[in-house]
Amino acid sequence: MTKKIGFFIGSLRKDSYNKKVAETFADLLPEGYESVFVKIDDLPFYNEDIETPEQTPTEWTRFREEVKDLDGVIFVTPEYNRSVPAVLKNALDVGSRPYGQSVWDKKPGLVVTASPGGVGGFGANHHLRQSLVFLNVPTLQQPEAYIGNITNLLDEDGNIIQGTVDFFQTILDAYLDFAGKLNA
Repeated sequence: MTKKIGFFIGSLRKDSYNKKVAETFADLLPEGYESVFVKIDDLPFYNEDIETPEQTPTEWTRFREEVKDLDGVIFVTPEYNRSVPAVLKNALDVGSRPYGQSVWDKKPGLVVTASPGGVGGFGANHHLRQSLVFLNVPTLQQPEAYIGNITNLLDEDGNIIQGTVDFFQTILDAYLDFAGKLNA
């Protein structure tokens, strides 16, 4: 049976470095896994007042159904103001409601942050992990994935260089082993 791994990208920019990182991770998935890039840019901001059978946005329903079917979740995000971008935080909130019906519960997670700066999204990585603890998303602890100076890790065609791809493979292998143990 094919396992579905959902990718959630915190950057909406067309030429996002984080999108490029996520696509590279997806390309590294072995046979038996399918990558699912989950759309989050159309989700109205979470507001409990519209969480009724008559008003719940169709985008929320689509998102929740898609996430429910995933076997694992990979978050790839930049850092905005020492935290995660609003679009990604909103996706976490939408998926965690209504109370007691979170679609995130017990899905193995991986957090990868990438940045043109040297710190590699450290603040976003740790803020996201705090939310994932509350959402009961067991998250791979090691190896950590802070991808700093991402612009220096691209070749002349804009592809991620092989040494970095090899590092991504190490991270992905550890994540799939971790997820396999949790789902056993």
